[in-house]
Amino acid sequence: MQETELDTALETMRGGPKKTSMQLVIGNKNYSSWSMRPWLVMKAFTIPFEEIHILLDQSGTTTHIAEYSLAGRVPVLLSDPIVVWDSLAICEFLAEQFPAQNLWPEDVAARAFARSICAEMHSGFSDLRSSMPMNIKADFSGKGRTAGSQADIGRISEIWEDCLSRYGAHHYLFGDFSIADAYFAPVVMRFKTYDVSLAPALQAYVDRVQAHPAVAEWMRDALNEADDIPKYDFPAAK
Repeated sequence: MQETELDTALETMRGGPKKTSMQLVIGNKNYSSWSMRPWLVMKAFTIPFEEIHILLDQSGTTTHIAEYSLAGRVPVLLSDPIVVWDSLAICEFLAEQFPAQNLWPEDVAARAFARSICAEMHSGFSDLRSSMPMNIKADFSGKGRTAGSQADIGRISEIWEDCLSRYGAHHYLFGDFSIADAYFAPVVMRFKTYDVSLAPALQAYVDRVQAHPAVAEWMRDALNEADDIPKYDFPAAK
């Protein structure tokens, strides 16, 4: 076995990153909260990938996405020959491929808790999504306040308080930055855009998430995007 082959084999045995070429298909960074999640995970954990950007709500958007996934939605992860087309499935796939990176918390109980809150975010909070769509460029202070969105804000605050009190020794939800923080990062963006008032400890968490290098890079890219989607730029006052 040659030296380079031996190095690769040893790294794989140690659970280190596999040398794969991955592509992540995403939508507009200003609006696509689902795209944001796996993108942040890959950036935060220095997993190399090529970014494929598809503009949303265009005449050819559906056709373009179908070139990568028949599900018709972004994000999509391409890891030849594997295709993964759901944000949470992508994160789980990455955690399996890069076990030494600890994308989920190491502790079994913390990991179960983290998976549970991500699953809750994945399937719930529909009122917050519809009343407060992600728009990083905008300032919609005071808008989007419905009974449903306020209930969702309350539940998210409860989750964050619980995580930070149990596990947040290093200031993220489970200590170090993890999939859980990436999964709630679009909520952080919403709370900023709609000027949601939070308890001091939770506002400090929001500030830390925004300051994370991967999140800051996504935000910079979003602010520099020129392609706007009008239906998300002028929400009805509520």
